Amino acid sequence: MLSAERGAAVNTLDAYRRDLLDLAGFLTTRKCSVLDAGADDLRGYLARMHDAGMAASTAARRLSAVKQFYLFLFSENIRGDNPTTVIDSPKLGRPLPKVLNQGEVTQLLETTKADAGQLKGQAQLKALRLHCLLELLYATGLRVSELVSLTRRAIGSDDAFLTIRGKGGRERLVPLSSTARRAALDYMAALKLREAARGENNEWLFPSSSRSGHLTRQRFAQELKGVASRAGLPEDRISPHVLRHAFASHLLANGADLRAVQQMLGHSDISTTQIYTHVLDERLKQLVRDHHPLASSS
Repeated sequence: MLSAERGAAVNTLDAYRRDLLDLAGFLTTRKCSVLDAGADDLRGYLARMHDAGMAASTAARRLSAVKQFYLFLFSENIRGDNPTTVIDSPKLGRPLPKVLNQGEVTQLLETTKADAGQLKGQAQLKALRLHCLLELLYATGLRVSELVSLTRRAIGSDDAFLTIRGKGGRERLVPLSSTARRAALDYMAALKLREAARGENNEWLFPSSSRSGHLTRQRFAQELKGVASRAGLPEDRISPHVLRHAFASHLLANGADLRAVQQMLGHSDISTTQIYTHVLDERLKQLVRDHHPLASSS
């Protein structure tokens, strides 16, 4: 149902499968199955996650999968009741996302650009690829899964927008800056030269030998940690998602409309986008605390 009716992505389906298998494994210890578990059994599952020290956000995500599963069973008349209706989700705080400032993003981009200018052969191609990835990510705010699975048709010399198929199969248009397009075209030119020499042809913008045929999220994250180290930035502060956060926060800081940012990020609910306004609020408060002459006397 998730695949056929909701168009859920492969990663989403895999996550639901893992969560429901984990529930099924727990229920075997209580000598029942997912089809006959009651509310007390599911409360016991929540208690086990809490006792194991699981983060509230992870427990809430697992419970969301369980609730949707039992709603499906009830709506399809596979069960006559829905035992999750009386179960509350774990209380969640909402941590502010990590965000790089504009100077730190510039450090990353300049480092990859310098690498591409100094290296030769296969090493240069990898450097051009990484610079292209960073330019595209910071220019568009794509999810990492959307970025690594771009096809070459998505990039054109005159195209002002990328057409992205995001979560649930929803399409959206994302503006593409001239700088990001130039980085993509430079990388594609080098890639085509290598492929022509090898007699290769590929539809992916970032091809690899992975099962999917394109660069994996995990490999990109590893390479991003490496460039952070070379740029003199703490590796634990850098990830593809942090650059997506930077894209949104920097747009809003420079006066972008919240609805426009929501559309570019592909958020179905604007409340998800509003977290970035809280980031800006916190920065303003910190600015006053650090620099206002009366702040230290209060």
